[in-house]
Amino acid sequence: MGPMAEEVVQLLVTCLVNEVAPEVGRATVRVLEKSGCKVGFPEGQTCCGQPAFNVGLVEDAREMAKYTLDLFDATSGPIVIPSGSCAAMVIEHYPQILAGTEYEEKAVRVAERTSELSSYLVNDRNLTGFDSVCDGCHVAIHRSCHGLRTLGLDDEVDKLVGSVAGVTVVPLEGAEECCGFGGLFSVEMPDVSAAIMRTKLDRVEESGANVLVAGDISCLLHMEGGMRRRGSNVSVRHFVELIGGDDDVS
Repeated sequence: MGPMAEEVVQLLVTCLVNEVAPEVGRATVRVLEKSGCKVGFPEGQTCCGQPAFNVGLVEDAREMAKYTLDLFDATSGPIVIPSGSCAAMVIEHYPQILAGTEYEEKAVRVAERTSELSSYLVNDRNLTGFDSVCDGCHVAIHRSCHGLRTLGLDDEVDKLVGSVAGVTVVPLEGAEECCGFGGLFSVEMPDVSAAIMRTKLDRVEESGANVLVAGDISCLLHMEGGMRRRGSNVSVRHFVELIGGDDDVS
């Protein structure tokens, strides 16, 4: 990866990263800085409103969206989110739920500045190589639903992870199928959710992978819990931890 002109980016870190997986936030900052970016972090970030929106509490989601829009519209530069689901909320759903309101233009303006992390690195910055190592890592890649189906992400994560020294990306049957989390679906229909997850984890283990990666913490937490309960040795990580040089991956 050669030197790039410095760009100021704003990190929308997401609730789950902030509260449950801060190591993903730290790895995101490392990767963005390696990419030649100066990382801004607007103080006072909170939920983007996606959980409320997903269960039909649209008015509550609007209020959370307005707060987030006020926070980030006061900044400049690209907005980067290490989560396909939260990025989909900002990019696709903010303009929808705020259409016809005084926040419509602000929603469109912020949406146009926002990218999911892998898309930003590969499609906006044309970066695929990082100086990290994961010796002996056979990596299976789960394609999270929001990134795949809402944002149209393709092989961005494959390019990033495949560039890490020591990594072999292994084919995963059903890589584009849901892991079973689905937000509150996993709470409201736990038996169905668990059955979908079992199929996913069976296929991961059958692939020969010793590392499973994805781009959404919600999916990763769901699958990591399933792996832990079955006593699996497969490590579950956000893709940014591999390209960011996480010492605990291998």
